[in-house]
Amino acid sequence: MLSEEVRKEIEANEVRFVHLQFSDLLGALKAVTIPVHQLEEAIENGKWFDGSSIDGFARISESDMFLKLDMSTFRVIPWTTGNGHTEARVICDILTPDGKPFEGDPRYILRKQMEKAKEMGFDYCVAPEVEFFLMKRNSDGSLERMPHDKGGYFDQTIDGDAATRHAMGIALGNFGIDVEALHHEVANGQHEINFKYDGPIKSADNTITFKYVLKMVAKELGLHATFMAKPFEGINGSGMHTNQSLFKGGKNAFFDEQSAYGLSDIAEQFVAGQLKHIKAMNAIINPTVNSYKRLVVGYEAPVYISWGRTNRSALIRIPRVNPKSPNSTRCELRCPDPTCNPYLAYAVMLAAGMDGVKNKMTPPKPIEESTYEMTPEEIVNRGIDTVPHNLREALDELKKDELIKSVLGEDLFKRYYNIKMAEWEEFRVHVTDWEKERYIEVY
Repeated sequence: MLSEEVRKEIEANEVRFVHLQFSDLLGALKAVTIPVHQLEEAIENGKWFDGSSIDGFARISESDMFLKLDMSTFRVIPWTTGNGHTEARVICDILTPDGKPFEGDPRYILRKQMEKAKEMGFDYCVAPEVEFFLMKRNSDGSLERMPHDKGGYFDQTIDGDAATRHAMGIALGNFGIDVEALHHEVANGQHEINFKYDGPIKSADNTITFKYVLKMVAKELGLHATFMAKPFEGINGSGMHTNQSLFKGGKNAFFDEQSAYGLSDIAEQFVAGQLKHIKAMNAIINPTVNSYKRLVVGYEAPVYISWGRTNRSALIRIPRVNPKSPNSTRCELRCPDPTCNPYLAYAVMLAAGMDGVKNKMTPPKPIEESTYEMTPEEIVNRGIDTVPHNLREALDELKKDELIKSVLGEDLFKRYYNIKMAEWEEFRVHVTDWEKERYIEVY
């Protein structure tokens, strides 16, 4: 039933509508909106909807589904207050008509991997570092092609960017997201806001909410926030570096003060598992054609499959371990980008890492030199492999990797694969402006 705390919040803010939010297969935020007087009934009985119209969900013959409200995610939407028809949101799980979890619900897919880790005695924690670009919105609704400022990494600009980030930070706080840092990133118009680590379900909820909030705040300020991986040629793209830890009995299982890096055997096994499965994982954590325009040498995105501590070209970086703060020990996977579905991304990251732990895998030797500065001969001689060069290669790797496929399940894998192959084929036959400029007059 409706808690007294939520009831008071509804009354105090004059909430009139509630958005029942969920994620589709590709990570797009969806919602069924109900009048607030229907909220108690929705809590008790769920809310039915047609799943056949959602990307990657049920076929027409099995379209009926219902939303089960997770009332711990209830939040008043701050930019709708003060007008007499305030809105709120609740994130939901998706159930089948017989009350069982829907196998295609990204939240449920992640939860299953959490349960497997729990059976081995571990809790998984993640903290993403989400990068994005701000662009100008013109009076006719069009977007400026170039970023709207000239700031750089950690710059204190005077063109309003700091105020924009502050507005975003306040809005995120109103959604219960604990913001830890806000700063300008390397490229013009690029920014990053970090929030506190948490369990993977809450972190994925926060990641979905983060993108929703930032787009809405930007819109209110006449701007547009884009999480596209590589929106502009010649400058850095936007990543979603993801910090990860395993906890056991309330203690960080990655910490070992006696080892060279301060890492336990479990941590190194986890790293080894992710390095083994990274090519297939790329199809999930770098899910668009455009994602692979970011994963190129020269723009601080990881290309070579390696790990290290001081090496920021490494695919997995180990931030320096502080013996006085052992619970902060973590590994940072640097290749995901914010176009991914965070529920699926964290699910495959966890599955790959736990495969390494379960099978006691040993990672290759860490590389502390910059792989960007190595010659092709050095790369080959040291046996350093690369991530897929494009979405098609990543999908081919996904098709071969039984573990990562099993995370999705056979049916959902087929749906995801077919959706993404169609995207690749559409891109493959598209004639770009670059081709026209390059060839029309020459040939």
